[in-house]
Amino acid sequence: MSSIAFKSFTGLRRSTTAQPQPNTHLPPRSKPVKFHVTAAKTSPKLTNRNLRVAVIGGGPAGGSAAETLAKGGVETFLIERKLDNCKPCGGAIPLCMVGEFDLPLDIIDRRVTKMKMISPSNIAVDIGQTLKPHEYIGMVRREVLDAYMRERAAENGAQVINGLFLRMDVPRRWDEPYVLHYNEYDGTKGGTGLKKTLEVDAVIGADGANSRVAKSIGAGDYDYAIAFQERIKIPDEKMAYYENLAEMYVGDDVSPDFYGWVFPKCDHVAVGTGTVTHKGDIKKFQLATRNRAKDKILGGKIIRVEAHPIPEHPRPRRLLGRVALVGDAAGYVTKCSGEGIYFAAKSGRMCAEAIVEGSERGKKMVEEGDLRKYLEKWDKTYWPTYKVLDVLQKVFYRSNPAREAFVEMCADEYVQKMTFDSYLYKTVVPGNPLDDLKLAVNTIGSLVRANALRREMEKSNV
Repeated sequence: MSSIAFKSFTGLRRSTTAQPQPNTHLPPRSKPVKFHVTAAKTSPKLTNRNLRVAVIGGGPAGGSAAETLAKGGVETFLIERKLDNCKPCGGAIPLCMVGEFDLPLDIIDRRVTKMKMISPSNIAVDIGQTLKPHEYIGMVRREVLDAYMRERAAENGAQVINGLFLRMDVPRRWDEPYVLHYNEYDGTKGGTGLKKTLEVDAVIGADGANSRVAKSIGAGDYDYAIAFQERIKIPDEKMAYYENLAEMYVGDDVSPDFYGWVFPKCDHVAVGTGTVTHKGDIKKFQLATRNRAKDKILGGKIIRVEAHPIPEHPRPRRLLGRVALVGDAAGYVTKCSGEGIYFAAKSGRMCAEAIVEGSERGKKMVEEGDLRKYLEKWDKTYWPTYKVLDVLQKVFYRSNPAREAFVEMCADEYVQKMTFDSYLYKTVVPGNPLDDLKLAVNTIGSLVRANALRREMEKSNV
């Protein structure tokens, strides 16, 4: 969008045939009035209204973005197709997210203080020894977390629409709106919903790995993993074992390029795995994960099966005009760990903050340059994390001997402290030069042993 667009914005219209209605579970809101922009070309200010932004997708990214926009004086619409969404997600959140996003403790199912990393040969290493008494990894159910963040956005003024986003008409001129087409589920049109349109000044795409917003701006494709998860209700005495413990399994049997997990929830465990390179074999990997944990989940009953794509790297394009992507839609999932909840919520908030700031709390039109500040801040803060984890995955997930070396390294207390501190607080923790040197030597030693083991295995297969 040209710089002229920032200096004036006229002709934006609101649809007169399909006004979005409030979510039936929320307090009624007054019907928005029609408006017409009469800003002079010498002024970027909006007249008789505030900036209007649509957030597509109601997960952590969308809920966080909508809340920040609404608090910042922006007229906000959040469109989510499935208000009881249960994404197949491990559900681990870092400690810093609880405080940073003011999450109530009662939505956290478990406080994990112990983790077992289990190698291909079933050598288990206990990690978490360096955690302080108040530190933990939170385990949440996505349907609980997502609903809480959406409801809080609504309480702050965002209008939540239960609808399926279909497509978006991109304006040909700077003085035209984005026209969103969606089906609203209001209980009167059965399963198909009521076709509606909505005109807005800007759009935040928080609609996941299969983002339709991304397709609307030609954001490009990316590699993705398939995550497969089963929720398993296990006997109480078995559940006691997972009271504050999570397990991660590595090996070619559970995934050639990812890991398997057993994460505790309120009254069940989530057992899952993922893969990028062998998607057709995902059920075989899932069975192997269950088998690796079989003694600890014996007698369990599968109560839910879930599968979902997870992006493996950021999209080639994450911004165009007044449309920006956040969360999984942008590709913000880390390698090695597959973590995405915190980064989704953080990116949604950062994008919304850039819009609030650029619009002077909803009073001015925004342009691409305002939204680009979000990308610049994001890349500066988190790009190194993604690159480091990408390298680690390529080094340690390439073979079973390399995974054995990885698990061996995890036994080191210094490795655990650096890893957990960085994970819990999302900051790069400065290390001790002497310990860093020791770690480098140990890493090289582990990899040398892994290569020697691989060669021996290859000989035995000849």
